[in-house]
Amino acid sequence: MFRRSIYKTPAQLQAMVEPGLITAAALDAIRPLIRAGVTTLELDTQANRTIRSRGAESNFQLVRGYHHTVCVSVNEEVVHGIPTDRVLQPGDIVSVDCGAQYQGWNGDSAISVVVPDPDRPEIVALREELSRVTEGSMWAGIAAMASATHIGDLGTAIQEYIEAQGVSEVSGEPYGILREYVGHGIGRKMHEAPSVFNYRTPDPGPEIKPGLVLAIEPMVTAGGEETYIEDDDWTVSTVDGTDGSHWEHSVALHAGGIWVLTSPDGGAAGLAPFGVTPTPIALP
Repeated sequence: MFRRSIYKTPAQLQAMVEPGLITAAALDAIRPLIRAGVTTLELDTQANRTIRSRGAESNFQLVRGYHHTVCVSVNEEVVHGIPTDRVLQPGDIVSVDCGAQYQGWNGDSAISVVVPDPDRPEIVALREELSRVTEGSMWAGIAAMASATHIGDLGTAIQEYIEAQGVSEVSGEPYGILREYVGHGIGRKMHEAPSVFNYRTPDPGPEIKPGLVLAIEPMVTAGGEETYIEDDDWTVSTVDGTDGSHWEHSVALHAGGIWVLTSPDGGAAGLAPFGVTPTPIALP
C-alpha cells in the first residue's frame, strides 16, 4: 500500500509558507472584531473575506459536513464551535480556529481572546490566565521541537509547562488537558499523520527531523478534561462547564532550524522566552 512520507522536501516546505501567512492574516483580521456585540458569524465572514482576497480557500470548508470558514468556541466550548448569530458578551473567552489552503498546501492556527468586561475584572483575569497558560504551553511545545528527538517529547514539554503553572483558581485543581483531541501533521491535507499529543505518552512517536511539519495545538480547561459533543454534532464542550482555551500554530522543521509558518515573524517573539531563535526556510 502506498504511504506518503510525513517528511516534506525543502521545496514543499517553502510552498507551505504562503498558506501559513494567509491563515495568520485571517486571524489578524478577526482579532479586533472579537468584542461585545459582534456575532460569531461576523467573525467567520471576515475570515472568509481575507482568505479569498489572498487567492486561497478555507480548508475548513473542505471538511465533509462543515460549511464555515472558522470554528468559534465560547467559554465552556473548547473547540469546533460553529459560527452562528450568537452575540459575544463582555467577559467571554473566545477561541477562533482557522485554516487556509493555497495552491494545494495548508495552514492551520488558533487564538483565544477574552472580551473586556470592566464590571467583572475577576472573571476577565481568570480567563486571561487560562489563555496565557494555554498559549505558553503551545510555545513550550514549539520550542521543544527545535531540539527534541521524537514527537512524544513535545507532549511532555506541553504538559510540564502546564503543570508548572500551578492549579486553576477556578477549580483548585491542575488545569485540564483534553485527551481526545490532539495536534497533527499538516501539508497537502489539513490533517495528516502523525498525531501530536499534548500530554506525556509511553510511545516516543516518530522521529523529529528536517521536513517535519506539525500543527501544535494544546486545548486546556480551567477544570476537568472530560468533554461532550453538543447537539450540533460539532461543538466540543466541557462536562463540568468550566472554560476552555485553544491555541495553535503550524510549525516546520528544516535543515536550518524551525519556522512557525502561521506567524509573520516565524515565531520569534513567542520563542524568545525559551531561548530559541527561528530560522527562515531557505529557497530550494
